Amino acid sequence: MEKMEVVILTGLSGAGKTNAIDWFEDQNYYCVDNMPPSLITSFIDLTIASKKKIHKAAFVVDIRGGVFFDDCKECLEELKNDPKVDCKVLFLDASERTLVKRFNETRRDHPLAAGGPTNRAVIAKEKEMLADIRDMSDYIIDTTNLKVSDLKGEIGRLFGGEGDSVFAINVMSFGYKRGLPSESDVIFDMRFIPNPYYVQSLRKLTGRNKKVFDYVFKQPVAVKFAEDLANLLEEMIPSYIKEGKQHINLAFGCTGGQHRSVAMAEKMSRVLKERGYRITLEHRDIK
Repeated sequence: MEKMEVVILTGLSGAGKTNAIDWFEDQNYYCVDNMPPSLITSFIDLTIASKKKIHKAAFVVDIRGGVFFDDCKECLEELKNDPKVDCKVLFLDASERTLVKRFNETRRDHPLAAGGPTNRAVIAKEKEMLADIRDMSDYIIDTTNLKVSDLKGEIGRLFGGEGDSVFAINVMSFGYKRGLPSESDVIFDMRFIPNPYYVQSLRKLTGRNKKVFDYVFKQPVAVKFAEDLANLLEEMIPSYIKEGKQHINLAFGCTGGQHRSVAMAEKMSRVLKERGYRITLEHRDIK
């Protein structure tokens, strides 16, 4: 039986657990924040028994759980001995000085400060409470001198697997006459390509139709654009990943969003998928 992959994400308040759980969510882990430790094993048993399997899950467990946090050590021991799961514990740490600075900059209250100032005494108390959990951890990351992108890079090296492409490219076609897609990161205007709309036999078809698609890509300018863009993206994506970005939204537009933009979105989706990227495709304005 395939084991369920479970990550327990814990550590000091302000050490970066929110950014860390974002990484796991981007990698399609089922993520739960601040679940009482005693309920985690019950949750896992339910998901294993259900028809819709969850193959990997990440749980944030920390002192916000209050009295429930007392069960954490026992819960971790149970998970590590459970033959149904592969459990890893990731602990995020940072210096007292750094944590005090972060709380002061964000003006958030530390869970142990009871509305008072976050100072070194508060941080030291939390460290003492977490000492046993830290000792049980499989991985410890000190975030004192890490940017968010560096932290996600470290987690990727621990959990992502060398060479695995987790970067997602979301491709959309649209028509300018219906407005720009607000969610797009980069927009490409396809109105430089000869318009199939003016070919009577193609007018009522869309770029998903082979006749329209072939018409668009009989144009040398369309072929060159697709090749150049694919190569450009391959140059850019490693830098996006280095900066902690896990996806990019590309939008291709033409006048009505029926022909040229649709054909180009179809083409780029195929090309990029062949190059190993995760792809989603949406044609916003196809009737």
